[in-house]
Amino acid sequence: MITSADVAVEVRGGELTFRLHETGARGTEAVLFLHGSGPGATGLSNWERIITDLGPRFWCLAPDQIGFGDSSHPLDAPRGMGPFNELRAEALLALVDGLGLEKVHLVGNSMGGQLALLMTLARPDLVGKILLMGSGGAPDMPVSPGLTHLREFYASPSAESLKGLLSEFVYDLDPMRGTIDRVVAERMAYVDREDVRRSHEASFDPNGARRFFTREELATITHEVLCVHGRDDRIIPVDASRYFAAAIPNANLYVLGRCGHWTQIEHPETFERLLTGLIDGHL
Repeated sequence: MITSADVAVEVRGGELTFRLHETGARGTEAVLFLHGSGPGATGLSNWERIITDLGPRFWCLAPDQIGFGDSSHPLDAPRGMGPFNELRAEALLALVDGLGLEKVHLVGNSMGGQLALLMTLARPDLVGKILLMGSGGAPDMPVSPGLTHLREFYASPSAESLKGLLSEFVYDLDPMRGTIDRVVAERMAYVDREDVRRSHEASFDPNGARRFFTREELATITHEVLCVHGRDDRIIPVDASRYFAAAIPNANLYVLGRCGHWTQIEHPETFERLLTGLIDGHL
């Protein structure tokens, strides 16, 4: 059973609040699931199936990131994905400390992968194993039409536009139509909120700074890392994960054929086996 609660943290001298969704029991190995940046994205819209299935094994934590869903939307949010993600990572570290965790495994999807890397670079002692799924933050990657659509969504926001965007997330649309329709309905309730729009526009301010990870800083990450990527991802190219797998000393790469940007939704059983194998040391 998924439970949800609001958890307040102190960041940069002020209070921010996470809406935290969780399954499993405190005392089991903790896994923090970090969602991506699509319009209306939340912890549950990315991770509901996965944390439901893995709740019997792990303490699964899936927050709405700061600037998303029912978590805080700062009025003076940093402009640009780079600065805003630095704030998000600081808040996540405060959340982990507030939960009393001495070690947590990180699973990051797209933007969530960038957050996982920022957390690891800032507090390597706090992080266990890391799964990066279609992670952003690699330098010199082309900006795909799908990513441009995501960034500029609020130029003409609508359920039809969101459905078109999410259709670009998957490899084979036909078996995913029902899932996409459900996610569109769930996300539009957030898309239409002014605070959600404000946070999206702050994140994707064209004049704001972006954050890329150099080979030199990635080389300092000694954790076991699994980079997972859909071969047919039309949002973030698979070369991004090849970059991370080559630059992080203890990283491996797993590429799924006939899969787009939604590995955990298109191939949930495979994703769960990969994550469980990583944590259990069987990969």
